Amino acid sequence: MLHSMTGYGKATGTFEGKKVSVEIKSLNSKSMDLYVRTAPCYRDKELEIRQRITALLDRGKVEANINIESTGASKSVEINKDLAVAYFQDLKQTNELIGQSSDDYLSLIMKMPDIFMQSKEDISEAETQFLFDLVDEAASKLNDFRKQEGEALEKEFNERIAEIKSLLDRVPEFESLRIETIRERMRKGLEDMDNPNFDENRFQQELIFYIEKLDISEEKMRLANHLDYFLETMVLPSAGKKLGFITQEIGREINTLGSKSYHVELQKMVVDMKDSLEKIKEQVLNTL
Repeated sequence: MLHSMTGYGKATGTFEGKKVSVEIKSLNSKSMDLYVRTAPCYRDKELEIRQRITALLDRGKVEANINIESTGASKSVEINKDLAVAYFQDLKQTNELIGQSSDDYLSLIMKMPDIFMQSKEDISEAETQFLFDLVDEAASKLNDFRKQEGEALEKEFNERIAEIKSLLDRVPEFESLRIETIRERMRKGLEDMDNPNFDENRFQQELIFYIEKLDISEEKMRLANHLDYFLETMVLPSAGKKLGFITQEIGREINTLGSKSYHVELQKMVVDMKDSLEKIKEQVLNTL
């Protein structure tokens, strides 16, 4: 089953007066590119959080946000009392120097920088496990989202591969016309040279040699095999990178068909094959 690298998951819960929310979102990336933004009190758990997310999500450009909202039963910030006293003394001395008086020092102090600080609290094992469970739940929901997106990718790939196969099946219709076109071009070239003494047998030998060089039997066979291999690989887990390599091989065979086509209808079919392949490549970049 295919999975997209795009996804979103969120989990929330309450622990001893703290409402904790974990949001994880991901986009496509060749490897795991993880950014974690967490509440200060959980910062020392960041390494373990990163390890859990990496293990669950494999790869992608992932952003995780962990926020805490107090429900009133706990205090997450407190006034920096030492700094408040220092501000008070400085403000009072300054007022005395300039000859002004004020009794409302507190309102001024509350507006000063760094007057509020995050209260330091030890995180219990129970709260740590509570946090990890939320991280796992958010990552699991993101994976569910990826799976849903993967179903759409699988449908898209099946349709595009079927388009290329349908075009490939039509190639034999034009192969005899293609050979006749090559024959006529070569004969016309000789006639334009105004050489009535050319050897017909030699001409036929050279024609056979030239047609053999432009034979596309192997390209057709390899292209058909690559298309089947793509469909077989698509059902494997974490197949995105491998599918990318297979699309490169499909592209090589289509390009070779185009270079050997020598027929307007074949060239049009090759263009349509390339169009379908480009749509596959765009989506493979977002496949886990």
